[in-house]
Amino acid sequence: MENDDALSRRSFLRAGTAGAAATTAVGTAAAQEGTETGTSTGTSSGTDSGGGGGGPTETVTVGPGGSLVFEPEELTIAAGTTVKWVWDSDMHNVVPTSQPDGASWDGEGEQGVTFDAGHEYSHTFSTTGSYEYVCTPHESAGMIGSIEVVEELSTPAPTGPAVPDSAKTLGVGAAFAMVATLLIAFFFLKFGGDSPGHETEE
Repeated sequence: MENDDALSRRSFLRAGTAGAAATTAVGTAAAQEGTETGTSTGTSSGTDSGGGGGGPTETVTVGPGGSLVFEPEELTIAAGTTVKWVWDSDMHNVVPTSQPDGASWDGEGEQGVTFDAGHEYSHTFSTTGSYEYVCTPHESAGMIGSIEVVEELSTPAPTGPAVPDSAKTLGVGAAFAMVATLLIAFFFLKFGGDSPGHETEE
């Protein structure tokens, strides 16, 4: 009977220790998976980096898909950025209606002068302030755009990879299970083990 009890205790301890190790491994793997999975980043439509003069470049699509809009309609850029307009449909132009003092932006085209799909035009903005422009044939339809040029764009503080809440919960649960199993094993061996002096007399 004592041998059976001892065997069952040893089996219990081995199973408990193995279970705790397995739980810890699962929690650690889940946490690592959450840490290694970053947020996918991509270039927003109509925007790229690099370009003329080594500075940043922003792209504005003129009449995308035949619609009477600039896309994007509003831009905020740092001084020294080049904006490139790319025509996606016919009979459009880019005509400034207001700009800061000291700026010398002429746009592309004028009243009665338009360009067709495939045409491109670029301008580098160095003077800070607000710029507004229109497509003169379609101004009444709302084909207008604006550019805000600032000294520099604010950069968000870098953050580390996000760890999902589920991974954190698994990690905490695994640690708790391991501690609980070790405590049970300790008390089981100390007060109910098969060491000398703890045998049950029959």
